[in-house]
Amino acid sequence: MRKALMAAALLLAATACSVSGASGDGGKITLVVGYQSRTINTVTAGTLLRSLGYLEKRLGDRYAVEWQDYETGAPITAKMVAGKIDIGSMGDYPLLINAARTQPIPAARTELISITGYNLRGGLNMVLVPPGSTARTLSDLAGTKISASVGSAGHGTLVQAMERAKITAEVVNHQPAVGAAQLESGGVQGYAQFVAWPGLLAFQGKGRLVYDGSALDVPTFHGVVARQAYAEEHPEVVDAFLKAQLDATRYLHEHPLEAAESVAKDTGLPAEVVYLYNGRDGISTFDVTLKEPLRQAHQRDVAYLKQISSGFSGVDVQAFVNDSYLRKAYGAAYDRDRASTANPATTTGHDAVCGRPVTDPGTASELWLAGESATRPAATPTCLLRQIAAARGKVRAAYVPDTVTGTRWFADRSVWLKEPGGSFLPFTTQEGADAYRAEHPKAEPVGYADALASVAGGGDAR
Repeated sequence: MRKALMAAALLLAATACSVSGASGDGGKITLVVGYQSRTINTVTAGTLLRSLGYLEKRLGDRYAVEWQDYETGAPITAKMVAGKIDIGSMGDYPLLINAARTQPIPAARTELISITGYNLRGGLNMVLVPPGSTARTLSDLAGTKISASVGSAGHGTLVQAMERAKITAEVVNHQPAVGAAQLESGGVQGYAQFVAWPGLLAFQGKGRLVYDGSALDVPTFHGVVARQAYAEEHPEVVDAFLKAQLDATRYLHEHPLEAAESVAKDTGLPAEVVYLYNGRDGISTFDVTLKEPLRQAHQRDVAYLKQISSGFSGVDVQAFVNDSYLRKAYGAAYDRDRASTANPATTTGHDAVCGRPVTDPGTASELWLAGESATRPAATPTCLLRQIAAARGKVRAAYVPDTVTGTRWFADRSVWLKEPGGSFLPFTTQEGADAYRAEHPKAEPVGYADALASVAGGGDAR
């Protein structure tokens, strides 16, 4: 009897671990992909990839693809443990949780097989406060309630940032949308989240950036995991997926505005917000290669995840990473491109207002006018202000890089300083601007409207 029960249990376990890859629908091999449509740092393995149809084209008629959309990585991991999702994408901290929960189970074990997008300084995660809050820095949130999705990349950034600032606060576990509502209603005083929620709330005027994750100077990223058993049984499917992801990444680089509009249509996010992250010189750099700085950051993240998740005891990051499938799909240029951290999609062209070429990514800015199908490059933030002033209210969105961190942000949501020579410098946060002024005391605070009025009156265009 005992042997019979054990056999039945093993059979059920085996069935649960092979449901997603079973033949069905006329004998087709099924691939189940878990993704997060509104986490737009994963679009090349999710929303954009799905809309372009590249995966289905590469797989052909012998295969059926089932796409499952989730708000965070946690349910994707749960289904991968149960063998009901074969390939999924999520952020760096959820990836570690995914590894920890699947590595002890041979049939469910997963491997990190590619990256979707990353930011080497950590700018994909941010902390916001209500627009009317008196808080100017993260330290001002000491002792308050801060909403975060526990175990997420945004939560991990918050923990590291508070540790560095030597403060504590009550972290309230919310799904991103719930936390946003709580911030607006006053239920929490801060909001720590991952891409694209900070940009969305800032764009909607529902939140003000108080901490830019780039201040940590610690890489953050999202990646793709595959169930090892499925990949070994269907290597041709994993190869097709990775080649399709490469196709989608190439499309994103070559058609950033069209890609932003497509993702916006499928997710309900404003295209202006999508482009902030996924456009030229966006906060996210899209590159599938498994770069060494990201692996090292992942290894360091293990210690912080132990702090924020009582059920996490650790993970063997080295064993979790497997780039063999990607090397095969990528080809001979893999090692060269893996060693590079240059953004493949930069802002270039000619600045018509200042009459200068746009060549420096540290100052390159961009203007998106209503009714136009292409953005306009600006050589510097000051040149961008001149373009905005000349546009006379037709601005859809304007983007500038933070003077110190390089994080791209909305021009009208940035904190501005004016230098003695007349040039204007943008910052994502008040804290960043204050730190700059401490070293450059002659730089003076200036409001966005006043900066526009100044350049409209013939101010320096440097």
